[in-house]
Amino acid sequence: MRFGILGPLRVGGADDATVTAGRDRVVLAMLLLNAGRVVPVDRLLDAMWDGAPPTTARGQLQSCVSRLRRALATASGDEVILTDPAGYAVRVGPDDLDSLVFSQLTTAARAAAESERADEAREQFRAALGLWRGPALAGISSRAVQRGAAALDEQHTVAIEECIDVELRLGRERELLGELTDLVERYPLRERLRAQLMLALYRAGRQADALAVYRQAREALADELGIEPGLALREMHQRILVGDVGSPVEDRHQHPPARCLPRAAADFTGRGEVVARLVNAVERADLGGPVIQLIDGMAGSGKTTLAVHVASLLAARYPDAQLFVDLHGSSERRPLDPAAALVTLLRQLGVPSERIPAEPDDRVALWRTELAARRVLVVLDNAASTAQVSPLLPAAPGCLALVTSRRRLVGLDGVHPEPLPVLAEAEAVELLAKVAGPERIAAEPAAAVDVVRRCGYLPLAIRLAGARLAHRRGWQVADLAGRLRNERPVLPELAAEDRTVASAFALSYRQLPEPAQRLFRLLGLYPGVRFDARGAAALADLPLPDAQDQLDELVDRHLVEEPEAGRFRLHDLMREYARELVTTTEPEAARQAAVGRVLDWYLHAVVAASAEVEKGALHSTLSLSQPLRPDLITENGDAGAAWLEDERLNLAPFVRRAVQTGHHEYAWKLARATWRFLFIGCYNDDLLATHRDGLKAAQRAGDEAAVATMHNYLGSVYFRAGRYLDAIEHVESALKLRERLGHEREAAICRGNLGVLLIQLGRLSEAVDCSQQALATWRRLANDRGISAALADLGVMFMFLGRYEEALDLHRRHLLLSCERGLDFQVGIALGHIAQVRLRLGQHATARRLLKAAAKVKRRTGNRYGEGEVLNDLGVAYRMDGDLVAAERHHRQALTIMRQIGERRGESLVRNDLGLTLAAAGHRSAAIEQHGQALAIAEQIKHRYEEARALDGLAGRVAPTDPVQARKHWERALTICRELGVPEAAAVARRLVELDASASAAGWTP
Repeated sequence: MRFGILGPLRVGGADDATVTAGRDRVVLAMLLLNAGRVVPVDRLLDAMWDGAPPTTARGQLQSCVSRLRRALATASGDEVILTDPAGYAVRVGPDDLDSLVFSQLTTAARAAAESERADEAREQFRAALGLWRGPALAGISSRAVQRGAAALDEQHTVAIEECIDVELRLGRERELLGELTDLVERYPLRERLRAQLMLALYRAGRQADALAVYRQAREALADELGIEPGLALREMHQRILVGDVGSPVEDRHQHPPARCLPRAAADFTGRGEVVARLVNAVERADLGGPVIQLIDGMAGSGKTTLAVHVASLLAARYPDAQLFVDLHGSSERRPLDPAAALVTLLRQLGVPSERIPAEPDDRVALWRTELAARRVLVVLDNAASTAQVSPLLPAAPGCLALVTSRRRLVGLDGVHPEPLPVLAEAEAVELLAKVAGPERIAAEPAAAVDVVRRCGYLPLAIRLAGARLAHRRGWQVADLAGRLRNERPVLPELAAEDRTVASAFALSYRQLPEPAQRLFRLLGLYPGVRFDARGAAALADLPLPDAQDQLDELVDRHLVEEPEAGRFRLHDLMREYARELVTTTEPEAARQAAVGRVLDWYLHAVVAASAEVEKGALHSTLSLSQPLRPDLITENGDAGAAWLEDERLNLAPFVRRAVQTGHHEYAWKLARATWRFLFIGCYNDDLLATHRDGLKAAQRAGDEAAVATMHNYLGSVYFRAGRYLDAIEHVESALKLRERLGHEREAAICRGNLGVLLIQLGRLSEAVDCSQQALATWRRLANDRGISAALADLGVMFMFLGRYEEALDLHRRHLLLSCERGLDFQVGIALGHIAQVRLRLGQHATARRLLKAAAKVKRRTGNRYGEGEVLNDLGVAYRMDGDLVAAERHHRQALTIMRQIGERRGESLVRNDLGLTLAAAGHRSAAIEQHGQALAIAEQIKHRYEEARALDGLAGRVAPTDPVQARKHWERALTICRELGVPEAAAVARRLVELDASASAAGWTP
């Protein structure tokens, strides 16, 4: 359906009476003036009642919209009025509204004029001017509609002036004299029209008349405005006087458009994807409207540098002006008022100060009028708010605004923000090289990476660090890296003259409301890297909704990052700044209380989440009191292992902070609470860090029971690492403490663990004795869980000793008890152990079925080591059945798991079995390599059994070519097997006899 607003409002044909009601026409006019955009309800109400709507205004607006919708749908057969939560919009195609057609034609005309296609430009301009039927939206008295109509009328007049420029260039001045004379009478204060008439008269040989036009202009301007003619008109007068008059094009070249952009950074680095995205968005934008691009990010991220760089790349597309204004959204000064910013922008465009209106709304109208006939690029830097920026945004097609802000300007409709992250590592090093000198950085690449890492990859920080390096020629890059090392504050080093990273952060911080300032400061105390709203609420002692609101405020101002929904973090330098603030502004007691609150919440949250991975009563085991903030403790169903996985990188820092701040009870209890999750996940480094700190805390607290607990669990860490002697030392320390304290149950746990460790060292008889003592205690205490674990351990020992029937009996009892008690984790272990015995008995098919079942259970319960162990055993089963391809595949899957989880003992075991499979397949060299690596690991961790297996495997592979070396290997293997008392000793001895027999047959004496 067609509409016309370039004259009286027209709907459909010239005589159409589709919309007659006054307020309906106002609403439709407002929607058409803003075609393609949603018009807020408040603006429509203001237009309908000129700023004084009655209490029933919204209802009346809805009635107007309903009438319009029905009338237009009847006339067009389609839905034209659209409803949006923010307001209303009208659906029109680019050819259905005369103002849009006008815009398209004038844009094409200007492009043709710039390309010196004057005839085409004239044709397009005349076609555009022919659309006008009188003043825009004549007959509608609403002030808001009149303001919009005035902007259209200004575009009309500017198009006339541009069209006449083109026609003067074509030498049509005599044909234009009548039209120009009429236009000057209609617009006596339009200096450009006066200048055009003067030029046409002069070229027509009427110099005196041309000078008379100037005198008339001078009198009119003096009478109406009290000002002299502008520079362009005065220069035209002077040139006519001396007879030196060129074309309007020549005149334009003598007075180039404004070029107000700051100097682009010569060392601009990286940001390739962001730059390409911004440039492409501009190049592909709809020509029917302006382009607005928003760049936001934290202080020092390089927003202004990026905006100026992009502006310089696009400058040629905007020949009429390139403007820049600092809005002081984050500076020592107050944010620039939009009215004051408009003065700066209008002056940059060349508008004399006397022409700039006093009223802000009139300045906005003049600004948009001046842009209506220009292709202008404007950089609105350092914006404070949507309210500050909105009046400054161009409305005319063919214009571009690049807006930068430290805040997320969520109120800008239809604008797609470009959040600016920190630099990638390679980009950061490149920037450092450009600032400090490429040769110096290239000479010390590792130190350069360390510097940019400590700068948090933040461009401002890197520039300041590089500047320090550039001005200290005697420094090496490593010297600067040393000054930025972790043990000392980084921010004091990131300064150059009066520029510092800390001062940039301070500007953002000072603009926060006080509650958000307090939360930001306290976040400097948060022990972990990432946090959620619950942690913030506990730290600051806030209701959860308040904490969420304040975090939103901090995220919007780019003081806190939200890498994923509901998970927050502070940039490294921002965290240091917050920590400095909280140290200098909050008393020690307040800081301690805040840390205590967050530790209490975190301990209870970890215990609640651990219920999924540790079925025992962890809460009672740790003797926990009620949480300080029960409202923040999420039940296991809402958190569980998934939450622990998200928090894994925070666990060790929380324990460490508890030790550092003297909260020793929280420290060791947190370490104990995280043990099961970390152990079954094979997070060995985290286990070691948490439990070393936990032991330190327990010792400082003087709590012997806690010390024993930490010793015992540290033993499991060293066991996992294959450091059996260290593990035994810790478990024996725990056992002595438990016996002295009379803790029978805990002493039985230690004896069972000691038995498992002794197995690894081949001290099987001692191991059996420990496990039997533990089993007796568990039976006396009627503790099913303890009985289950002791049965499993004894079964493994009997299997190693070749007592297979006894081993089977123990493992079956273990399985039965685990099934009865619903101990899924133990069920997987029992199935795997039974399968291992079946393998040794040659019952391969049965073993495979059991192993596949065990693999499913272990995978489901998260037992990564157990899963690798079962996969390896499946490989053994397939090898025994002759399927060497399947055997090798399963061994390699097992090896991958063992290496991923850092399980050295398991890796040695798998490599030995893989070596045997490769040897059976005829891959002798590959088998030797695997046994050799298994031997190196076993010797390192003192795993005697796998050491013997590796020596046996190596001997078998080298025997055909090097019987001497083979004998040495077998002799060592036999010694170990006899010391361990394992049944493999007989097989090794037999192979030694066979080696000697073959050597004698060959004439060699052993």
